[in-house]
Amino acid sequence: MTNSEMQFLRGPQSRPREFFRAVHIFIECIRGFRKFNFVGPCVTVFGSARFKEDHMYYQLTRELGAEIAKVGFSVMTGGGSGLMEAASRGAKDVGGRSIGCTIVLPHEQKPNKYLDSFVEFQHFFVRKLMLVKYSYAFVAAPGGFGTMDELFEVITLIQTQKIKNFLVVLMGSAYWQPLLDFMKKMSEEGTIYAMDMDRILVSDSPKDIAALIRRHTLKEFGGPTPKRMKASRLLLEK
Repeated sequence: MTNSEMQFLRGPQSRPREFFRAVHIFIECIRGFRKFNFVGPCVTVFGSARFKEDHMYYQLTRELGAEIAKVGFSVMTGGGSGLMEAASRGAKDVGGRSIGCTIVLPHEQKPNKYLDSFVEFQHFFVRKLMLVKYSYAFVAAPGGFGTMDELFEVITLIQTQKIKNFLVVLMGSAYWQPLLDFMKKMSEEGTIYAMDMDRILVSDSPKDIAALIRRHTLKEFGGPTPKRMKASRLLLEK
């Protein structure tokens, strides 16, 4: 954590300091908006930074990235190593587009070499905003705290109707089964509705996941080809 981030989390501070922090966050948002307005419809893939190339989950996620690209979507990830790299690499394998939302951390989060475009963020909440804002579906490959954080934020946004009923898929049924069992207990205890369980699909087939995403997008949004924004020379976007 940088000194500025530590200061940000220390509670109330002077008005000028709080003002300039707000300006910094605003600028970070604008940087993301300017970069990602032109990348086309995306599918976001969440997953651990820690799995290596020889792991089965890396190979599975690489195949997922390729299948997503084949059905017309850009692949968006956190831009780092592990399964984020695998999804980006899969998209590039088939000539697709790979987008990254990287974050400044003391470890793990250097941009991977398979990204066509990326923006580096200081704040997790701005990064998560970008990972959600430009995507039509979300796939969670096996991961840790960060993946869980991103997954449950998306589910909460859908549950509370802050975003539309986008598709959420867990890839890796054996890995996610304990979580699904706990969510079933949550449903039985009444802390979530039974219908909340229906918001999440589970699959081990990248091809099936890509087909589900395409069908859902065609049904809900008319396909993965919305009106594209055009870059402006006046706004220095070209």
